[in-house]
Amino acid sequence: MNDRILVVDDEESIRTSLAGILEDEGFTVIFANDGVQALEMVRKELPDLVLLDIWMPRMDGLATLEKLKELYPTLMVIMMSGHGTIETAVKSTKIGAHDFVEKPLSLEKLIVVVNNALKMSRLAAENDSLRNLTQQDHLMIGNAPVMQKLKEQIKLVAATNASVLITGENGTGKELVAHAIHYNSQRRDKALVEINCAAIHEELIESELFGHERGAFTGAVAQKKGRFDLADGGTIFLDEIGDMSLKTQAKVLRILQERKFERVGGTRTVEVDVRVIAATNKHLDEEIKSGHFREDLFYRLNVVPFKVPPLRERKEDIPLLLEHFLNQFCQREGRERKTVAPEAVAMMQNYDWPGNVRELKNIVERLVIMSPGKTVTASHLPDYLSDVAVANQTDAGKLAGGMDRGTLREAREEFEKEFIIQKLEENNWNVTKTAEVIELERSNLYRKIKSYGIDVKK
Repeated sequence: MNDRILVVDDEESIRTSLAGILEDEGFTVIFANDGVQALEMVRKELPDLVLLDIWMPRMDGLATLEKLKELYPTLMVIMMSGHGTIETAVKSTKIGAHDFVEKPLSLEKLIVVVNNALKMSRLAAENDSLRNLTQQDHLMIGNAPVMQKLKEQIKLVAATNASVLITGENGTGKELVAHAIHYNSQRRDKALVEINCAAIHEELIESELFGHERGAFTGAVAQKKGRFDLADGGTIFLDEIGDMSLKTQAKVLRILQERKFERVGGTRTVEVDVRVIAATNKHLDEEIKSGHFREDLFYRLNVVPFKVPPLRERKEDIPLLLEHFLNQFCQREGRERKTVAPEAVAMMQNYDWPGNVRELKNIVERLVIMSPGKTVTASHLPDYLSDVAVANQTDAGKLAGGMDRGTLREAREEFEKEFIIQKLEENNWNVTKTAEVIELERSNLYRKIKSYGIDVKK
């Protein structure tokens, strides 16, 4: 579809001349004789660009521009005038005009200005689209009581500069809490810089965090700014901080205390204004006892603690999460909108989700890609979800028949133990292979084996 340009000028000769030039360049051209008619044309046609004369009857160009920017803030407007002054050009720019061209018009210059304005408009639209996608990726979905409480706490803390420590199991969405705190704070217009402390080698993490000077080590051919430099005025999110070395912990502690540091290989002190948000899936009190984490750093970070609940504690949010992820992946993959059948939703709500929201998200992505048709049914779900649903029904039947197994949680735990033992036997007690078969992280399987006291055969 060709870009649509509205030409607003009270002189018919100007309108005719511009129409010929712009149409030769492939644009669709529409017209208005004055400001009043221009407002009506914009309302009906919503053009991509407006070429607006200043001196016109009924409503002049500046008044029209002011009204257009009030009603359509992102609309590109280029002002035209044969009696223009610097003062008029400055005023129109302040109101929101993209550019100002003088009459008699230089046709070559006009085409360049029009193309540049349209290019900028497209880039702005793409940026908005990317920003919306990014925000969708970091939305906190859920209305369960534990989530409502978490959101309320975020609003209270976001307005402050306090350090925050976020804890929770893998896959619960600790990074979403960090994003929510930053984007609800007064630092929202500055950078949110993220670093995964577990993903960077110990020898490189200091350079990543604090930067380095030229010649600090082999390969350091130029000065490099670190993540704390880049986050100045904003927020830094230190994910998996429990995996940070004691040496690096000492430097982070200094930044929290003094707001300054030196780059690797340097002596000059760099001062920064950075809010620190940290996250970990480890129990830092145990890490402190074992000597792997500094107690003084823990207390500096733990000014405001947040705990992100596991998905099994907010299963009522599963339908909302399914709706969100389905929309996200169908849009991303260019697929027709899908829905999940009620029996499939029920099966998902019967499962305990050891991998939490991340596991659910991965399954939804797979279902969008692999399931035919518009509806995801129970038959499309992974086998282990079906096994859990059948087991829960079996346990419920035994309980109804008078077999006393205590609470529903105890009944489910008993089935889970039996299920794990069965799968271990089928895989010759190979924990790694069993974890792959039942699609569970190996560390989570080891934890369950230990908690249930299962004797793993050699």
